Amino acid sequence: MPREERERVFEHFTRLDSARSREHGGTGLGLPIALAIAQGHGGTLTVQGSDDLGGARLVLRLPLLQFNAAGHGICRCSRRA
Repeated sequence: MPREERERVFEHFTRLDSARSREHGGTGLGLPIALAIAQGHGGTLTVQGSDDLGGARLVLRLPLLQFNAAGHGICRCSRRA
């Protein structure tokens, strides 16, 4: 996937693969919905190149939730690997 096209996959109803029609593919809503869910949970969804396989690699990052002794979530903590 060309670098200049990567962010377009998050636009509603966008389909970059001209070989797939709406009859045989999707509607172009899956990745925008996934991005909204990731952001709603304090995370990110990014698209990167996948030179070894072609196409693109999507990376989902979500914050960790720490729990207190009573088992209640107390904070979302960023952690980079």
